[in-house]
Amino acid sequence: MARPNLLFIYTDEQAARTMAAYGNELIDTPNLDRLATNSLVFDRAYVTQPVCTPSRSSILTGLYPHANGCTANNIPLPDDMQCLPELSDFSAYRTAHMGKWHLGDEVFAQHGFDEWVSVEDGYRAYYAQCRDRDRHCDYWHWLVDEHGVEPPQSPDGFNAFGRGLAARLPEELSKPAFLAERASRFLDETGDDPFLLFVNFLEPHMPFYGPRDDQYDRDSVPLPDNFDAVPGPDAPLKLRLLHEHYRHAGISGLPLRTEADWRRLIAQYWGLCSQVDTHVGSILDALAANGHADDTIVVFTSDHGDMMGSHQLVAKTVMYEEAVRVPMLLRVPSMPQARGHVEAPVSQIDLAPTLLDLLGHTVPSHLQGRSWRPALRDASTLHDEDVVIEWNGADSGMMSARSRDLPGHLSHITSYAEASRALSAQLRTIITPTGWKFTCSPIGEHELYDLRDDPGETENLIGSESLRALVADLYERLLAWQVRTGDEARLASDPRLR
Repeated sequence: MARPNLLFIYTDEQAARTMAAYGNELIDTPNLDRLATNSLVFDRAYVTQPVCTPSRSSILTGLYPHANGCTANNIPLPDDMQCLPELSDFSAYRTAHMGKWHLGDEVFAQHGFDEWVSVEDGYRAYYAQCRDRDRHCDYWHWLVDEHGVEPPQSPDGFNAFGRGLAARLPEELSKPAFLAERASRFLDETGDDPFLLFVNFLEPHMPFYGPRDDQYDRDSVPLPDNFDAVPGPDAPLKLRLLHEHYRHAGISGLPLRTEADWRRLIAQYWGLCSQVDTHVGSILDALAANGHADDTIVVFTSDHGDMMGSHQLVAKTVMYEEAVRVPMLLRVPSMPQARGHVEAPVSQIDLAPTLLDLLGHTVPSHLQGRSWRPALRDASTLHDEDVVIEWNGADSGMMSARSRDLPGHLSHITSYAEASRALSAQLRTIITPTGWKFTCSPIGEHELYDLRDDPGETENLIGSESLRALVADLYERLLAWQVRTGDEARLASDPRLR
């Protein structure tokens, strides 16, 4: 490929085990499975932080959240933080971003993307002061102007389609259908011009329901193997709070008190994954129909996973595998031998440098990941890197813990002060190529798991005397990573870690 294109498709809140390529033989994802057969399938791909804004910031900038400033949801990406189209000279390319953005000024083109298709009207409060807060997203105009859908009435007169309402529309009026139409149109119009096209689907993100709620028999959907491994009295306080409160907070109207509730939730989540797959297939078909399949690098991944009943937790914001590990496929037509499964752990921090390298551009020295290009022909060279994930103490979903009603609701677990301390703790997790996973907590609630023997993270080994030397080594590796990446978070000063 003299001048390859890039099609980057990513979803929101899609865990790894939602495709046959990742061992789920019960879910229907034929288009992604077809893509996987011609791609590298990264079995252990990790996000930099398991929540939307920070993770997206790393995917697009090649910098960890602590380095680009997006350490929590709804923090705008600073103007001087360059996204991939700004990291080299792409003036000859058509550059487009379509779908959810969640990095500030949601409906306005920015950061090197000349073409912009928006789907969300829920972030108006976070727009810069100079922005027009009465501007609707493109999806709103598609529904109202092109399909004659009557907008809902709201007290402020803005009349937006909230996520819950949009999710109840017929599939042909859904956000995935809209994005597939717009992305396919973009590919139809591209001709011979090179392009960078990023498409982000909100689904399978909450509200966890949609037009395919009945695609899967909820009575036949299996519960996770670690469903019964609930956070006990020795588990970190944050996990116990999330288990006691957030799982009963009414996700999609389900109380999540019975196994039947959980099975129904998982079935609906799978339906959303299959819905996305259908519309991803439309985009891939358009790519092939327009003759670009052989000169376009294709990426499929997600910004974080979802617990979906593992440890009887839901959503993200925790360091468990289900929240931090995501699907990631990479198809490079110029390297037909670059296919199959990569077992080594990898981080999305490496996506930006890898894609720049594959596109034939120089990788800027300030990026904090490394290019995989030299290793794509021999994935064994990927086995020598630790992966580090950060958590910066916000976005836990524990809204009641931020108000003064916590003692009345969860006083049997903790005080408000202790809960606030646990929920604001900055965590750092290191995952080794050999399968050790160590989470360092500034309040001493450390965790250590052997993912080879305990992939469900059911036994915390941090107290094992025989593993003290290992813990000390992992702690030193984390400290070295902090120096290397300019991370100033204060890790624990704990004699157990030395």
